[in-house]
Amino acid sequence: MGCKTNQFEGAVIAENLINNGLEQVMDVAAADVFVLNSCTVTHKSDNEAFYHLRNAKNKNPKIMNVLTGCIAQVEREKLLENDFIDFVLGNDEKLNLFEYLGKSHVGDLKCEFQKVFLSDTSKTRASLKIQDGCDNRCSYCIIPFARGKSRSADADFIVEQINSFAAAGFKEVILTGIHIGQWGGKCSSRFSSGSDETARGGGANEKGGANLLDLLRAVGQTSIPRYRLGSLNPLEITDEMLEFLAASEKFCPHFHLSLQSACNKTLEAMNRHYKVEDYLLLIERINKIFDLPFVGSDIIVGFAGETDEDFEVTRANLERAGLSQIHVFPYSLREGTVGAQRTDQVPDTVKEQRAKIIREISVRKHKEFLQKNIGTIQEVLVEKNPKKGITRNYLTVKLSEGFAPNTLQYIEIHTNCNTELVSASGHLYQ
Repeated sequence: MGCKTNQFEGAVIAENLINNGLEQVMDVAAADVFVLNSCTVTHKSDNEAFYHLRNAKNKNPKIMNVLTGCIAQVEREKLLENDFIDFVLGNDEKLNLFEYLGKSHVGDLKCEFQKVFLSDTSKTRASLKIQDGCDNRCSYCIIPFARGKSRSADADFIVEQINSFAAAGFKEVILTGIHIGQWGGKCSSRFSSGSDETARGGGANEKGGANLLDLLRAVGQTSIPRYRLGSLNPLEITDEMLEFLAASEKFCPHFHLSLQSACNKTLEAMNRHYKVEDYLLLIERINKIFDLPFVGSDIIVGFAGETDEDFEVTRANLERAGLSQIHVFPYSLREGTVGAQRTDQVPDTVKEQRAKIIREISVRKHKEFLQKNIGTIQEVLVEKNPKKGITRNYLTVKLSEGFAPNTLQYIEIHTNCNTELVSASGHLYQ
């Protein structure tokens, strides 16, 4: 469940169990063990996790239900009070799950990055976790309690893993983590001598340690044809980084910005240390420097204290922002956070109404982005389905003829899908 980091770790869990003699089955009724790698970013994700676990027990009463991931790390052993959960494992323990199979263990998160090689070739694009944890304390977020402090994979490990992906035939890798802009901070397994303050703005930390831009320079020297980045805090994208990425032949111009609100009052209440005016200029600069970049964002609506006037500021700013798509989330109160202690909570019905308005803005912006791509020639990575692929700028492309899977093709985009507004079709550019 949840983020790309969890998806990567899910593949690691499966590979660990298979390498130790277990067989993966797709039917829960035929399984001996059901492992759920959970997300706890919202109450909805918690409820969905419990639904899956109950469903597994209902279909197969003898099954061993193992709950791991972020819910498990935060709630720990009290989850065992539920009769549909047999064992609970923490986020550190899950990556070597076979060692803990048949027992519960949720330890404190270590201040070191767990190096795990992943050889899974079931997908066309590889994912690589380069960082874990977060040093921020946003007032709405439980993730630092579920993932611990920021810690990073060392550059040599990352380069080695990317080159191994390339040798296995992958054409693209996604660099993912909980807060990849904090790569190289104080819990880095290689640059542990840095200061206690995480580097910001893509610059080196106070003791001269490496930062994300340094890592990207190293990634640019690998043999992978192309790479893309996970979510970034707008504070961590500097002009120097943009200039480097714009000159890179490997970087896919796909940005996902963790904006969270487009109202300065709400951003301050969220403990987000930037202004709307600054990131609107950043988005404008990205659109100017890159050719048709995909610029997505996360937005939370209905945070505690968000008035109708505050939401109107967010709505108006998002209307004029040069975004390609918006992922909107109604604020979910998380026990243990500063936001949960506030008494000025927004009613759920108001949150849902506001979320609907932002989703409508997102649909319009995505349609406009698709229209801008019509008539352009894009490099497409063909997926295992030979009539489907993905462009560098994150368009899902329906191909008018089949191509060899896992190949790079130059495609002229000539129409778009008007139903779901999530794909474009094309033909081979001769």
